[in-house]
Amino acid sequence: MWLLVIFCLLLGLLIGFQMPVVLPLVLAKYMSIAVLAALDSVFGGIRAYMEDGFDNTIFITGFVTNALLAAGLAYLGDRLGVELYLAAVIVFGVRLFQNLAIIRRYLLKKH
Repeated sequence: MWLLVIFCLLLGLLIGFQMPVVLPLVLAKYMSIAVLAALDSVFGGIRAYMEDGFDNTIFITGFVTNALLAAGLAYLGDRLGVELYLAAVIVFGVRLFQNLAIIRRYLLKKH
């Protein structure tokens, strides 16, 4: 199973790097938040799966809620002229590294 997951990940990366995607500078803030929200949800899901607490409903609703809140903060910040998207970037970054550290510790204890 893990071999299939790794294969699909590598295939997706290969296809993604071959496709020319040019984002307007205006959307760069929103894209960074979207990528961090996705990574946070994925690593949170992996962590929950390893702790035998994964629930698909919680995963999907958490992803959508995080993405909407982060996008709302970025939009509000753009309207106010304040870089509010940085708050979401910092929070998602911290959570991402915390989940990754917990996954790493789990894998080290298991093996």
